[in-house]
Amino acid sequence: MKCPYCAYLESKVIDSRPAEEGSTIRRRRECLACRKRFTTYEIMERLPLVVVKRDGSRQSFDRVKIINGLVRACEKRPVTYSQCEAVADEIETELQSALEREITTTEIGEMVMSRLKKLDEVAYVRFASVYRQFKDINTFMEELTKLLGDKAQEAQES
Repeated sequence: MKCPYCAYLESKVIDSRPAEEGSTIRRRRECLACRKRFTTYEIMERLPLVVVKRDGSRQSFDRVKIINGLVRACEKRPVTYSQCEAVADEIETELQSALEREITTTEIGEMVMSRLKKLDEVAYVRFASVYRQFKDINTFMEELTKLLGDKAQEAQES
């Protein structure tokens, strides 16, 4: 690491600690030539994710869009903003660890719905009604029936 004071290329690490909730490492260093101390930060490099929309267009992944969709679905429900952020973080982490750099909005929507189903069933139905674009009451009822069937199956397994 190059010293910001004398430009010497070698330094020793005096202290290391996590910063910004563990996503960054803060290192306190001392230059081996001038003995001055300075701080560096190591940040994990994230590869860009590209989202392929239904119309075929592409755009950069934006976790804020996931959070906004979750907040809208969870409006007036006992779900906190931090829970919505946690779901978005979980999805982003899963996408970052996958080998694919492109993901469809359909895949992201399914990931959101599977987590919402566990978090709050009413929010799940709200999100599904917009995401799956229910065309009529019958489609809506089919989704509710499927949800009730899943819940009954879980009760039998318990």
